[in-house]
Amino acid sequence: MPSSIAAKRAATYRIQVLDRAFGILDVLADKDAGCGLAEVAGILKLHKATTHRLLMVLEGARYVERDAAGRYRLGSRIMELGLSALSRLDVCEVARPHLRALVEKTGETAHLAVLRDAEMVSLIDVESRQTVRTPSVVGQRRPAYCNALGKAILAFLADEQVDEYLKGRVLKPYTPRTITSAARLRTELRMVHELGYALDDEEWETGLRCIGAPVRDSIGSVIAAISISGPSFRMDPERLEALGAAVVQAAAKISEALCYRGGAS
Repeated sequence: MPSSIAAKRAATYRIQVLDRAFGILDVLADKDAGCGLAEVAGILKLHKATTHRLLMVLEGARYVERDAAGRYRLGSRIMELGLSALSRLDVCEVARPHLRALVEKTGETAHLAVLRDAEMVSLIDVESRQTVRTPSVVGQRRPAYCNALGKAILAFLADEQVDEYLKGRVLKPYTPRTITSAARLRTELRMVHELGYALDDEEWETGLRCIGAPVRDSIGSVIAAISISGPSFRMDPERLEALGAAVVQAAAKISEALCYRGGAS
């Protein structure tokens, strides 16, 4: 019995040590300028001696580095592990469960697409269970300017990239609501940037509404967009704000899973 109690105590101690070590790494991750021993100990409410021992172990394993002023920062081993993890991330694999959850939450079909050669290419479609729904269209290409997925990406590109996209481009009308003026599209993109999500209000297909939001990678670049789409009679104006918030939240979760550390709009 005593040996069993000792084993449980030892296991508890090891878990506590790991918990404290991860706490130190979290603190340093939030301190770009580094952090002194006393500051780390104060934030975590640990004794300085305990904090120092943990920092020495982490430093020995290159998870933590100390500069000439004695301030601690995340070490090179963290970067190596991060790059290794990033190399294994696949946006489709990461996004799929979040798109399923988005369908369950909104009742509408969810999509993931990327911008390629000025067009949006659909990579994933998770269909709604509604009888009237948007059909699966994986691989379909659409002009970026007249759908929520495309506008969600264009709105977060640099001005010169938008200029390049619009240079010599004819904005063909697909419905009476399609934006066909470059000036009007720029105004729309500024609004999308401010709101954090884009709306396709029957611009690609009459009777169809879509809401899209950008997906970011670890350095904050917009690499894809997600959206939900459904019939305009169901995605009515009274629901658009709540649906937009749901899409933004799902995009933020996918971005976070891709190691983006910024916030959602």
